[in-house]
Parts: sequence; structure tokens; C-alpha cells
Amino acid sequence: MALGIGIVGCGNISSRYFDNAALFPGVEIRACADLFDAASKRCADRYGVRYSPVVDLLEADDIELVINLTIPAAHYEISLAALEAGKHVYTEKPLAATAPLGRKLVEVAERIGLRLGSAPDTFLGAAGQTARSLVDAGKIGGIVGGACYVMSRGAESWHPNPDFLYREGGGPVLDLGPYYVTMLVNLMGPVRKVSAMAATPFATRTIGSGPRQGEKIAVETPTSIHCILEFTSGALVSFSASWDVWHHGHNNIEIYGEAGSMVVPDPNFFGGEVKLTERDGPLVAVPDDGHPLARHNRQTRRGMVADYRAIGLADMAAAIAEGRPHRCDGKLGLHVLDVLEGILLSARESRAVSIGTSCIRPASLSIAEVEALMGKTPVKAAGRTATPHVSSAGE
Repeated sequence: MALGIGIVGCGNISSRYFDNAALFPGVEIRACADLFDAASKRCADRYGVRYSPVVDLLEADDIELVINLTIPAAHYEISLAALEAGKHVYTEKPLAATAPLGRKLVEVAERIGLRLGSAPDTFLGAAGQTARSLVDAGKIGGIVGGACYVMSRGAESWHPNPDFLYREGGGPVLDLGPYYVTMLVNLMGPVRKVSAMAATPFATRTIGSGPRQGEKIAVETPTSIHCILEFTSGALVSFSASWDVWHHGHNNIEIYGEAGSMVVPDPNFFGGEVKLTERDGPLVAVPDDGHPLARHNRQTRRGMVADYRAIGLADMAAAIAEGRPHRCDGKLGLHVLDVLEGILLSARESRAVSIGTSCIRPASLSIAEVEALMGKTPVKAAGRTATPHVSSAGE
């Protein structure tokens, strides 16, 4: 029987969960709620579920797990209320607005005996798991280092209301860093120390689209950060995150091993080409072996991409039923948040920062396990047949 799901927060990202949840027979979205009734009613009408005030959704007997899609500042409040109402929780990243609040959520979930999960789940996709299998098979030997780059001019050119991205709690590290650090933990295990420097080259940004086009907004958080992550394994990885770059020629992620190197595509998505080289040989693309999460299913500003957000939710539902750990665990989300906060603290105080949390490296996810989570036949959920979601927005 499918796990009964309620969504709190009916903004843009909710459509991805509604659409993608239909691919996984182990979950069924039954209700939604939002601070704004009009938003929850639109979702309810579109997807054939009921809508209600948040408090009613949390008290509903047919809701066993709550997906928290509110803004980051509200993650702690909503997740805590859901746990205290006896519901499992899966939240969008970050786990909470701060690591101390995230730690409280982990403690409450453990005390009550409920599951706490957190996005991102992109590391469970075709690219992340192909890279993971190569590392586990020793194809590049022991990992000694790496480099990550997530750089652009920021979102103000296309986002109609980008203010929150440039306030405290925003910036490229907290907004996009979760995808990169989670992927690195998937490949290499936890981080023990960070050392960073940061800059804010531009005091204002100009909105480039929508009704506020031409309006200038203040920049209140660093927009260029360069740091070194020291992993428990001893590997050192450089990480550069910037919204001050027009163009660059770096790969998203490069991993350097004793016996070779590996290139991993953008961890914001589920597919893409993994490349491998043995010692000083040429980089060679690695086949994805027909991985079901490699298939493009969403249109973005960059073109078609593979987007299967909800695979982490489906794995969590299966883990609850099977009595095993789930991969997008709250402790993983807490550790990633702790690392990101450590990066900003290191830059602010000009010192190396030791990371106070750790986590267990998530178990790998095989193609057979993905197929089991997706079922063998087309799945109907909430009165509709699953179809690929096409969006005009990009990440």
C-alpha cells in the first residue's frame, strides 16, 4: 500500500513533486496546504487532491509523511510541527535555516522514532550512481583530491523576484552548494574541516525581467566564495561558488584518484555524462547502461534534462516499509548544512573551521532498486497518469 503524503508549500517546486511522485507507486500525494489558500487550491485542482489549512493536514489520519516545500526560513517550524503531529518528514534543502535548528530536528525525530529526510536527492540519479560505482570499484584508486565549480552571473537576469538570493541565508553556497557537497559525500564520505575566502564585488544587482525589470536590489551576502574541503579520508577538494562570472571553462566536478581521474556532470540534475581516465590516458565517456533516471524528461532554459526529484522520497517510503535506513537521511542533510555554514564562517573569520557533525556515506542505489521503486507498469496517482513534466524555468 502506498504511503500517504501531504505537501506543505505549493510554490513552483511543488509541481515537480506532484508530477514525479506519480512515477513511484510506493507514494501517493493525497493533500496539500499553503499559507495562501489560492496557491493550495490551484495545486489541488490541478492534481486532483484535497487542500486544507496546514494544521488540518498535519492532523489528517491518512497523511503519514509530510513533504516540506516552504521557504528555508520556515523549514524548521513546519518540520517540527509535522514530527510532533506524528508524521515522518521529507524536506526540501536545506534541512533548516541553521545547523543548530537542523540538529534539533534530527534529535526530535530520533526521540519520537520517526523518519527525517532531506533533499537534494540528485546524487541518486544516473550520473551520481555511475560515478559512485566507479569509485567503489576502484577504477580511479584511492581519492586524493578534486575540484568543484558552480559559477554564473546569478539569477537576477531571469528571476522576477531574486531578492532572497542576495540576502543573508542566500548566496551561491547555500543555494547551490547542497547539490555539490551532497554529491561529494556520496563519493567520498564526510568532511572534517573547511577553509575559505569570500568577496562581494557588486553592492547591487539589477532585475532583468518581470514587472520589476530595471529595479536595483542590495547584495547582503558574499557572491564569490573559494574554499578547500578536507575530508575525513584525507582528500582535499577545492570548491568555487560564484555569481560574478560571465563565462568559464571548468567542469562541474572533477575527482582525482591514485590511478586516474573522473569528471562528474552538474549535480543539480540526475543525468549527464560521466567521464573517466586511467592515469594519463584520455577522458572516456562511461555508458549509463540504460539507467532509467538518465532519460530526459523536463524542458529548462538549458534544454532537456533528467529531473526525478522524489526518488529520495520514494526510497524513504520503501525504507520505512522495509525497516532499513533511507539514503536522503536527516543526518546527511545536517552534515551538508554544517559544512556550508562552516564555509561561510571560515570566510567571515579568516580561519579554518572544523565541522562538528558527521554522517554515514549513503548506500549506493542500483538500477534494479530504481526499477523496483518505479514499478513495472505505468502508475496512476491522484487521478492522473504520470507524464514528463515540462517547465520553462531552469535551475
